[in-house]
Amino acid sequence: MKVLITGGAGFLGSHLAEAWIDRGHEITVLDPASDLKIRHLRANPRFRAIRESVLNREILEGLVAWSDLVYHLAAVVGVEHYVGDPYQVLTVNINGTQDVLTAAFRHQKKVVFTSTSEVYGRNTAVPFHEDSDRVLGSTTTDRWCYATSKAAGEHFCFAFARMGLRVVVLRYFNVYGPRLDQMDRGRVITIFMGQLLRGEPLTVIGDGVQTRAFAYVEDAVRATVQAGLRPEAEGLAINVGSEEEVSILDLAERMVRISGSASRVIRVPQEAVYARGYEDIPRRVPAVRRMREILGVRADTPLDDGLKRTIEWFKRQ
Repeated sequence: MKVLITGGAGFLGSHLAEAWIDRGHEITVLDPASDLKIRHLRANPRFRAIRESVLNREILEGLVAWSDLVYHLAAVVGVEHYVGDPYQVLTVNINGTQDVLTAAFRHQKKVVFTSTSEVYGRNTAVPFHEDSDRVLGSTTTDRWCYATSKAAGEHFCFAFARMGLRVVVLRYFNVYGPRLDQMDRGRVITIFMGQLLRGEPLTVIGDGVQTRAFAYVEDAVRATVQAGLRPEAEGLAINVGSEEEVSILDLAERMVRISGSASRVIRVPQEAVYARGYEDIPRRVPAVRRMREILGVRADTPLDDGLKRTIEWFKRQ
């Protein structure tokens, strides 16, 4: 197969490209970002990277026509972008998705769209099922622009599906692992990792009782590959994540213990970290029945094991 991955030079995209290369397929990555995470793949004759934006319609059109399967990962992500440049978030995430789907529909190529648990917003009915209601804050709160942009992308996916496009929507829940961007200020594991390696206190926002379910990248990638292969997934939204729920305070304490660091864990008020326009979520845990039954994948890497591998990778950097 010929597989196109938009946004393939990023954290998840680099692992996905590697997984498809290992399966013996041809991979093209379209991404304007640095190739640091995919540099080790460049020597492979079945791999190529094109450093260009998904908004370049001419290049996108040609690559979609070349491909058998399209993974659309390209997006502006990260809390600093949600509250710092919502225009860019909305422009890239909505327009880029529409362009990918339009090209895929024209050439009748299957698309796997990477969405996010953010679309559920602040719904308190946990765990989140794929048909759960979306509960978002005011449009005057910039924090919700990312969730809105991804939800709009999903609506486009399902609209194209009604017209005959084969498409799968994956909603990821806090994926982590090696190759996380060390400068990413939007992922709590990356923030804690930087503080650990610098010997600084780990800063838990608020009381730390807010909970998340973290999925190790290898598990998430196995689900992502299967979404591209399994016809029964087409036309569906599927959560990708772990059922192992952990508080942010517990996460910080685990990372200190596993790393053997002398860092302390301290609590800081939200306003000391995020500017106005950010709103935290108390609990975020997926229902994963569809991932198990339709994709045939379980997120079975224990959190402590995944954290150990991730910490070791960061230390080597």
